[in-house]
Amino acid sequence: VQLQASGGGLVQAGGSLRLSCAASGFLFSTYHMAWFRQAPGKQRELVAYVTSGGGTKYADFVEGRFTISRDNAKNTVYLQMNILKPEDTAVYYCASRRFAIPRLNEIDFWGQGTQVTVSS
Repeated sequence: VQLQASGGGLVQAGGSLRLSCAASGFLFSTYHMAWFRQAPGKQRELVAYVTSGGGTKYADFVEGRFTISRDNAKNTVYLQMNILKPEDTAVYYCASRRFAIPRLNEIDFWGQGTQVTVSS
């Protein structure tokens, strides 16, 4: 099983980034997929998830700026992040869970993370 996250980088406040997470080794289409993030000194937190059926849910701090999506043909989940703020700076992790909604301590597989840094 592998979840390979990419697309992080350094961006100015107000800018955009698109994260990708390519999955392999499991039946991607049957799993709920999520993005979490962890800022220095803080607990890892849920950013958004997309269910196997395509339903989505976002953390309150997203405030309409991010969009999570999935492409089952490519075994990939995306996180489009717009209007980025310095407080969005964190390592972003993709994760999957099959039989229930992804929660921090209830994840089947974790990716390795990609750094997002937003400068003011």
